[in-house]
Amino acid sequence: MMLLQDRRILVTGVLTESSIAFSVARRAQEEGAEVVLTGFGRGMRITERIAKRLPSEADVLELDVNDPDQLESVAGELDTRWGSLDGLLHAIAFVPADALGGRFLTAPAESALAAFQTSAFSLKALASAFLPLLERSDGGGAIVGLDFDATVAWPSYDWAGVSKAALESINRYLARDLGPRGVRSNLVAAGPLRTVAASNIEGFDGLADAWHRQAPLGWSLDDPEPVADACLFLLSPLARAITGEIVHVDGGYHALGAPLAPPAEAQLAEATDAATSPGRE
Repeated sequence: MMLLQDRRILVTGVLTESSIAFSVARRAQEEGAEVVLTGFGRGMRITERIAKRLPSEADVLELDVNDPDQLESVAGELDTRWGSLDGLLHAIAFVPADALGGRFLTAPAESALAAFQTSAFSLKALASAFLPLLERSDGGGAIVGLDFDATVAWPSYDWAGVSKAALESINRYLARDLGPRGVRSNLVAAGPLRTVAASNIEGFDGLADAWHRQAPLGWSLDDPEPVADACLFLLSPLARAITGEIVHVDGGYHALGAPLAPPAEAQLAEATDAATSPGRE
């Protein structure tokens, strides 16, 4: 049986084939789910084109997460269409340019608030709007959000990082309030990927380069599949007892306090060769 057989999943934030959200939608279909996407504003047509590249073309509903009327409208559409909702992917973020790229101290309050509302508060907004549908899921509904480790300060990330910290806190409060109603809320903290959002961050390449030095498992900036698979697990019944969690899918970067020094890497390689080479003692 497939991981998401007969599950009904709403996926937000699909803009390109390289996005995590697109990979989640594609993999969800491959694992037996029925998927609906959401788009917004000028990006709506892009999402509609991308939807045709999925294994089965998905419908796209217009949704501005900052508009209560649109949240109500999409929830009503899914109620009519499905009557319940098994999973929801939150892949939405927006930070004005004057609140990124080393502008932490000069960012105006309105930009910080805009970042918080769209990138963090929207998780609560989606959860509230779709809760009645998620409660009706057979086996429990699941909310999964995309995160970037907010336990430390990053170069250039500025108010995006503050918004991710808020997202992590909101996830915990959602776990508290939704758990008794049979709905889970979890985040996946991904390593850096070459996405549309990343392209808007000045200094992204310098930040991403740290993963080449510090991720024990290595890391590809162009492969969202490991992140998507973790999202699928959290959306599936296999994660039925997990909520309030942050799963790191970053090659192990977060577990190290500093990069492996070159001598240590060389010693590790030598030890590995000694252990695997036949005839050596």
